[in-house]
Amino acid sequence: MIFRYVPIKISTSVFPVANTAYFCTMYSLEILLREWERLWTAGWDWQKVLFAAFSAALLIQLLYYWLFYFRLSLYKVKNNIYTAERKPVSVVIAARDEYRNLLDNLPAILEQDYPKFEVIVVNNESTDDSQSLLKNFQLQYPHLRVINLEKNYNFIKGKKFPLSIGIRAAKYDTLLFTDADCIPSSPHWINHMQSAFNQKTGIVLGVGQYQPGKGLLNLLIRYETFFVSQQYLSYALAQIPYMGVGRNLAYRKSLFLSQKGFISHYNIPGGDDDLFVNRASTETGVDIQIHPDSFTISRPATSFRKYFIQKRRHFSTAQYYRPVHRWLLGLFTATQLLFWIFLAGLIAAGGFLLLALSGLLIRWISQVIINKTSGKKTGFQILFVFSPVLELLLLGIHTAVYSANIFRKPGRWR
Repeated sequence: MIFRYVPIKISTSVFPVANTAYFCTMYSLEILLREWERLWTAGWDWQKVLFAAFSAALLIQLLYYWLFYFRLSLYKVKNNIYTAERKPVSVVIAARDEYRNLLDNLPAILEQDYPKFEVIVVNNESTDDSQSLLKNFQLQYPHLRVINLEKNYNFIKGKKFPLSIGIRAAKYDTLLFTDADCIPSSPHWINHMQSAFNQKTGIVLGVGQYQPGKGLLNLLIRYETFFVSQQYLSYALAQIPYMGVGRNLAYRKSLFLSQKGFISHYNIPGGDDDLFVNRASTETGVDIQIHPDSFTISRPATSFRKYFIQKRRHFSTAQYYRPVHRWLLGLFTATQLLFWIFLAGLIAAGGFLLLALSGLLIRWISQVIINKTSGKKTGFQILFVFSPVLELLLLGIHTAVYSANIFRKPGRWR
């Protein structure tokens, strides 16, 4: 044979199903590689070219799953809140017309079990009763600081201006960010996020979940949120951090000042979380925190229209990532889409039906094993056996979002 693989023993004490998954995957790959060898020696036609392209897309997808995403499956959750130094923390929240969310969620943040912290709420041009509500909260919680912005004096709409005001007003170097519509998963949220810092760490990436609910949209949003979390956490573990989510993110004020705030991407309405991490991670170490008590939870969009608008804003910042990140993320997305296109072509042609379905099975097994273990560690309870179906639906939605962004700029933060 031209192509051969070398079996590698993986300790079952480290990962119980790793041996089975590894050898099943590699055995199936050997079958595909044997077919490649036959094609190489027997000549080519359009079906063989299609099968070769399908195999290449499959191989790249498997490399992403086992070289990147598998890292999160193996990651040992940290619980060092009793040994880490408890430094004071400034929690910063930018809010606009968030009366109901502040009423429901802010007390859980103000009542965190942590010795020394402040909560800064930047009330940005709110037209509801947020200001009076926050004033009443201050009577009950002396560590709540409120900054009321009556008028936005900058020319770029978005959260960067109010966040910058809150950050510069913070008393402490350790900054922890969340949104008004988020609630911590436990009274120890601050404790766990802060405990992930050390002398070399300047950024800590957390997990921001969405509440489970009924319906397909809720399932799609939670699956997508899981996969995005899996991506940025795994890349951080591979020492290639590229983003974080503002629903649960921590970094040092000194890092923010050394980066001159958001100045390098201030003209972009979004990106106060992912673009900052993308640029600042070149200057400092990045760690992750996935302890169950460190999560934040928020309500997902309740209509496809709201979800579509939200995704347009999120996708608008990816083009400004560093080249290596755009290349890695783009290669995965491209081979993901091509995998399904080539698979459909092979099924329609019928010549390599069994091999095509074998390739689909290999990828599905890898997805279920890695997604299930990663999802368990990050608190996502989803039926991952349906990963291919959810993936196809999201691919269709994402294609529509990208197309919409080409012809019209996405909306701005409220």
